Amino acid sequence: MAETRKLAAILAADVVGFSRMIGADEDGTLARLRALRRELIDPSTSQHNGRIFKRTGDGILVEFRSVVDAVRCSVEVQKAMIARNAGMPEDLRIRLRIGIHLGDVIEESDGDLMGDGVNIAARLEGVAQPGGVLLSAAAHEQVRDKLKETFADLGERSLKNISRAVRVFGLELDGANAPSAARPEAPEPSARPRLSIVVLPFANFGGDPEQEYFVDGVTESLTTDLSRISGSFVIARNTAFTYKGKPFDVKKIGRDLNVRYALEGSVQRGGRRMRINVQLIDAESGSHLWAERFDKPVADLFDMQDEIVARLADQIGARLVVAEARRAERNADPDSMDLYFQGRLWINKGMSAETLARARGFFERAVALDPDNPLAVHGVALVDALAAVTFVAPDRAASLAAAETALVKLLLLEPSNPRFRFTLGLVLVFSDRVLQGIAEYERALALDPNMAGVHAQIGNAKIRLGRPEETEGHVLEAFRLSPHDTAAFGWAQFVGSAKLMLGATEEAIAWFRRSIEINASHGPTHLFLAAALAEIGRLEEARSEVGIALAFSPQFTISRYRSGFSKHSNIKYLERREQIIEYMRKAGAPEG
Repeated sequence: MAETRKLAAILAADVVGFSRMIGADEDGTLARLRALRRELIDPSTSQHNGRIFKRTGDGILVEFRSVVDAVRCSVEVQKAMIARNAGMPEDLRIRLRIGIHLGDVIEESDGDLMGDGVNIAARLEGVAQPGGVLLSAAAHEQVRDKLKETFADLGERSLKNISRAVRVFGLELDGANAPSAARPEAPEPSARPRLSIVVLPFANFGGDPEQEYFVDGVTESLTTDLSRISGSFVIARNTAFTYKGKPFDVKKIGRDLNVRYALEGSVQRGGRRMRINVQLIDAESGSHLWAERFDKPVADLFDMQDEIVARLADQIGARLVVAEARRAERNADPDSMDLYFQGRLWINKGMSAETLARARGFFERAVALDPDNPLAVHGVALVDALAAVTFVAPDRAASLAAAETALVKLLLLEPSNPRFRFTLGLVLVFSDRVLQGIAEYERALALDPNMAGVHAQIGNAKIRLGRPEETEGHVLEAFRLSPHDTAAFGWAQFVGSAKLMLGATEEAIAWFRRSIEINASHGPTHLFLAAALAEIGRLEEARSEVGIALAFSPQFTISRYRSGFSKHSNIKYLERREQIIEYMRKAGAPEG
């Protein structure tokens, strides 16, 4: 048979801060890593009946006959690392993180192993502290009465791309910086995972038992929805609810749970209205990063819960990215993820040639430091797609093709990543495969229903299908989910474009002006506004708008704009599109 299933003990290990070390001294780091493998890791693995089935640059994946063997090997390696690092300069020390899981795996004909058994071990390693060893509950069950070592119960954790929470145990190692519930102050603030957050149980100020269900439901649903954010680390619901009804210190909770952020809130009902207050807090400093308040008439509690959670999850995700980017700006020695978050921040500032170029620069530096960072690779592809869509790219077709190539590779590795799906949908829509693009958008929403921008882009794609009358409904849903979104200027432009196609020119002008009020640096909006103004005879204003548009999108030409449209058999649609192009021409847009 080409592949077989079996139960296996899997150990995943990697080097902490490897990209930084390579950047500082590539030859020296690789030499020390080779020596470490030759002198310690490979012999210890063999001695404890392990088989290395994959090496990943700075990491390894090992299959063991038993969890006891895997833990004994990890103890031997981590204690030896303490001795090897003793007396060495801090920047030359190699520290390992280890995760161990017992689970079902698929063995390929070449001996490679895949499946949840491997994935969970790798995710545990990713959240372990330097010098630490984490076990899943399944692995811990096999060793708890068989070894002299002790284990700290760290509660349930939500792990990236793992659908269910995993109960985690930390191996106590004398002298090692292993995570421990008994020593929560051990991890340094810088060791806390990025995008790590706990959703604390919301306070019920009314005391109404029916409202209590609603309050707990908001907390639980937010925990689930935030865990969908790519790269996030969200404390599981069962652990978070141990703080319910108790006074707490957010900074202490941050240390105890090893998270950077905490979300707290309250619900108060008065008469026929309900007020929900939410605050995002930096769990290291205790400072408030963002607050939101909902004041709504009481309706069906479950419908209200769905709406509030959807809006909050989208907004919190954006705020966490901003917070991480601000941290990265203060880092004198940024790693790949630091650079990635700074790139995200520049995209949020707009889609001019300058902001996209700045974003791309950060993403490219992130990829150079870590070519296996999927988020950074996606960042480059996203910039390529956006540059093509906004006419910033000198070669629109080449940009779309480069983005598509990168995205197809990324989705082979992470087929359930909604952001990758969304960006591929964007590329497909704007390379004349609109129905395929909408299908990708819908897949993204199935994976993460809170992606407000996907609703808006479906509305935009409907224009290209010749169904502009459907656009506004999709965009209004996006605004409902995220009324203050950084991409809202684009959404307003979509409705304006749809109204212009329908001949509702005055309404179109109102939507274009709303878009410009949100973000005035988006060239295409000024071009569409110019066409609308030219149609009603306000040529002087129209020419002024073309001038502004070309300052932000100097590569725009009518021929390039025309080439970006889908093929149509709808005669009325084609006639109206040609009218809009003629109005652009009258306003002074270059022919190209």
